[in-house]
Amino acid sequence: MTQQDKWIKRPEVMRYRAYCVEVRLNRIQLSEEGQHIRFVIPMPASWSKRKRAELNGKPHRQKPDVDNLHKGLMDAILDDDSGVWDVRISKVWGETGCIEIIDSL
Repeated sequence: MTQQDKWIKRPEVMRYRAYCVEVRLNRIQLSEEGQHIRFVIPMPASWSKRKRAELNGKPHRQKPDVDNLHKGLMDAILDDDSGVWDVRISKVWGETGCIEIIDSL
């Protein structure tokens, strides 16, 4: 994002801001240690039932990158994420998209 994004409403910036608002409204919280964050990426509606059944719960190996998903989530939740020292992140295919926070301890 740039300084101009404060007044120029680019679609990707507006999607990111809407994502941040949704994360805050759902009250997603992270502790500083022992979390497994699992991003469930929705499968395209154009996929066949067979392909959907085959890939449901399997690793998602396409964009968006897992580090970008994690950074966006951390920025939306925490003002200062420097205290987070232990986290595991994965992304998988699913019927509907969601973010799952699983305690690793």
